[in-house]
Amino acid sequence: MTYRGLILDFGGVLTIRMRLNGEAFERSEGLAPGAYFHALNEHPDGVAIYKALEVGDATQEQWNQVIGGILGIDPTDLMRRALANLHLEPRMVDAAHRARATGIKVAMLSNSFGLTPYNPYAELGMWDGEWDAIVLSEQLGVRKPDQGIYLHTLEQLQLPGEDCVFVDDHAVNLPPAAALGIHTIHHTDAAATVAELDALLRCAMPAT
Repeated sequence: MTYRGLILDFGGVLTIRMRLNGEAFERSEGLAPGAYFHALNEHPDGVAIYKALEVGDATQEQWNQVIGGILGIDPTDLMRRALANLHLEPRMVDAAHRARATGIKVAMLSNSFGLTPYNPYAELGMWDGEWDAIVLSEQLGVRKPDQGIYLHTLEQLQLPGEDCVFVDDHAVNLPPAAALGIHTIHHTDAAATVAELDALLRCAMPAT
């Protein structure tokens, strides 16, 4: 099988694991361990505002206010502070560059963190010139794992699902993509993912 497209998640795939970033944020703000993750993933208001942010129904400033209120901390520019320890995963970025250099179309597909006042994609140098397509959930009004966002990404790449590989660190996001014929990889470790990509795209990604 010859693949012609590579679709990569941003947070936790092109970057270090989101949990590492969140734990560093908790320490920097003097929060109890797990407090930030509880606010995002378990507190009803936190879950609701994050979903709304991802589909463009809430602004980043509104997210700042709600999450800051739940945590009892200053909401000013909170998204920037919350992502201050998020860094690129160089092995995954290199894999994307190698694939694109050999003619494979490469897309970044992300459930959005919002773009203003803080654009994490631009901050980490992932905004311009790196991609054949950038697909952000807030710009479409749908988020992963909604199948519509994968269909849109395929349209942007002008490729059928069978020609593409999709990498995401959340297993729940993979089955809707696989249903479209996309080969999916559950990312848990950069070295393992790069090795799998090298095997899948071996004709286009010679060893370095």
